[in-house]
Amino acid sequence: MSKTVSLKRLVPGLIIGPASWLGPYIAAVSLFLPTLIQYIDEENKIQLVALFSICAMVVAAISNMVAGYLSDRTRSRFGKRTPWLVGGAAAFMLSMILASMANNIPFLLASWMLGQVALNFIVAPMVAWLELAPENGKATASSAYGGLGMALGNNGFTIIAAMFLGQVRLGFIIFGILTFVGTLLAAIIVHEPSNLDEKIEVADKKEKTSLKEAMAIFPSWSVGRDYYLALIGKLFQGVGNFSVTGYLLFIMTDFLGKGTADTQHAIQLINTIMLLFGLAMGFIAGPLSDKYKLLKFPVGLSTISLGIGALSMFFLQNDVGILIYGFSAGLGMGIWNSLDNLLNLEVIPDKNRVAFFLGVYNLGNTLTQAIAPVLAAFVISQFSFSSIFIVSFICSMIGGLAILSIKSVAR
Repeated sequence: MSKTVSLKRLVPGLIIGPASWLGPYIAAVSLFLPTLIQYIDEENKIQLVALFSICAMVVAAISNMVAGYLSDRTRSRFGKRTPWLVGGAAAFMLSMILASMANNIPFLLASWMLGQVALNFIVAPMVAWLELAPENGKATASSAYGGLGMALGNNGFTIIAAMFLGQVRLGFIIFGILTFVGTLLAAIIVHEPSNLDEKIEVADKKEKTSLKEAMAIFPSWSVGRDYYLALIGKLFQGVGNFSVTGYLLFIMTDFLGKGTADTQHAIQLINTIMLLFGLAMGFIAGPLSDKYKLLKFPVGLSTISLGIGALSMFFLQNDVGILIYGFSAGLGMGIWNSLDNLLNLEVIPDKNRVAFFLGVYNLGNTLTQAIAPVLAAFVISQFSFSSIFIVSFICSMIGGLAILSIKSVAR
């Protein structure tokens, strides 16, 4: 029997939960980790940051799928998701404490990799909480998770984290504790129902599994077409977004020729606009989607909106272009973060493996953050700085068209 949780409990949990893991992670990866690497080995800091990033991507890719797989097959009085995400939060807190104690690169790398594994044991099960929402409130739940929770995590925590730049070791500890406390609080609020009565399908151990059967973990195109289209949309949307945001500082200084003060003002303006749109869409996108039964169209058009924003920077190359980009990208990302997880939930080809497929889908965040800077750096070196806006536009259009091609979600 399908179990649901009322939106009065689920929505607060889906705001506090993602903010509690994403905020500390963003603070650690963007501020604390690079600063500590510089302190330990300043001469090789650029190469070491790249090494940490590559290792983290590989570890995250594997652990995300493993976490989803194990979560889907768990039975407990606390449900199938809660034990894993609370345990992951405890392990993440431990990894951050260990990182704060690091005095050499190998120890710091080991601590960081433990944190990556732990983080994905929070992320994969937590996003699967969306399936607990009532049928007429799933978009509202998705909006709470992506629109509000992730907006707060992406932007809100960075302001606090900047206060710890002079004492990053303490920052690691404080933000690790915040992850555990916030995740535990979210789990208590949601109070996931017991699933001890649920039948978990387990393969017969006596049967030998062929290579073909092992590969069947990913369905064929005819079966998983819409899921793969959503995944393609996610990947191209991510590359379109990160190819610009990853180089925003250099766009202001090298492309638009701004000084330090103007660059700081422009970046703050864009981030403020995107935060406000993210919070606004978090409040209204989900409820409107539920009311008017719209999902595919707003998600697809939100991706295209990113491309339009990139074109404004390409053609105008001034403050007006920056403002248009902020509004267009802010609107696009606000709607995307609010609804894309729900769209993926709707097109999952096997409802018995929800966390697994959501975990694979969410790898789009990790992979695109690694791919986009490499692609942007290549086109800049081969053509010109302005070429990254064309890349962003093309990728965003491909992503949007892929999502609009989904058939099982009417509109």
